[in-house]
Amino acid sequence: MKKKLLSVVLAAAMVASVLAGCGSSAAETAAPAAADTQEAAADTAAADTAAADTAAADAGASSGGMTCALVTKSAGNAFMELLGSGFKDAVEASGGTAIIKDPASATADAQISEISSLISQGVDSILVAANDENALKAVLKEATDAGIKVLTVDSDVSADSRAVFINQASTELIGQTLLDAVYDIAGGEGQYAILSATSQATNQNAWIEAMKNAAAADSKYSKLELVEVAYGDDEPQKSTDQTQALLEKYPDLKVICAPTTVGIAAGAKVLQDSKSKVKMTGLGLPSEMQEYMGDDDAHSCPYMFLWNMIDLGNLAGYTSVALVNGDLTGKAGDKYTAGSMGDFEVVDVNGATQVILGNPFKFTPENVKEWADKGM
Repeated sequence: MKKKLLSVVLAAAMVASVLAGCGSSAAETAAPAAADTQEAAADTAAADTAAADTAAADAGASSGGMTCALVTKSAGNAFMELLGSGFKDAVEASGGTAIIKDPASATADAQISEISSLISQGVDSILVAANDENALKAVLKEATDAGIKVLTVDSDVSADSRAVFINQASTELIGQTLLDAVYDIAGGEGQYAILSATSQATNQNAWIEAMKNAAAADSKYSKLELVEVAYGDDEPQKSTDQTQALLEKYPDLKVICAPTTVGIAAGAKVLQDSKSKVKMTGLGLPSEMQEYMGDDDAHSCPYMFLWNMIDLGNLAGYTSVALVNGDLTGKAGDKYTAGSMGDFEVVDVNGATQVILGNPFKFTPENVKEWADKGM
């Protein structure tokens, strides 16, 4: 592998050198030469990245440890960055090497590319925050067939595609918590909308379904009207656009609930900047939401929820290590120790195994700064 990478780099350098010489001899070839040189440079950068990841995997193997990888939802996602930091700390504390891959976009195709690369590098485990429940099935089977331990975190895939899912909190509890927040902020009646991530995001879809089920099961919520589930694809600009569209379409809207940190931050900014009477709640990061938190007309978010993302990453990292070491199979009833976090047990939830971190935490105007200062 290393010889191939070196050949690619040397070949790219030779091509760039030849093209540069040709460019000095004829003005009309200058633009193609520059374009080819840029392409060669891009290939070299890609080769360097692949070499670095392979070196990390080799380092883990040569040190007698293991190499555990995390494929996040996308680059530039603060939620995922905190998860990654916790994951890295746990793996390294266990004597392993951590590789974190941030796909260029929040799509299944981008994740498949990263997972395929990790399979070729021969890592010991792959942890995925899935962008699609079903689209990753084939590549995750390929990883499993190669002897790699596969598990998920934050957003799950089908149960037969992984060993276990690391869940931040019970799906039903998250759904109930978000519905109760909408009920409270709306004063028990009126229109509300949901601003989700992508339409394929398994965690988002499960929480939204749990909200709907809770509303249908109790007449207490009968005066609440869910007018639309919009999708911002976990992109700030699209989430902004979707929020503005909701305000235009529903003049009687009272609350927007965003069960995604990207969506709640984008939506809260729109509402606050426009001095809208519509309020925001959902799942958000204190560091991104601090300026929007307040139970008054000047602020758009009275309160919100989340969990400790670094702890979730820690738990996922220790679980990856336990799977590789054989201390955990992923079957219901399995018990193991997650470092200093203590003991955890794998449970069966509707036929799918998972490990649950804990309950959602409520962030208010009174405590949000404290948590923001902690780096969340």
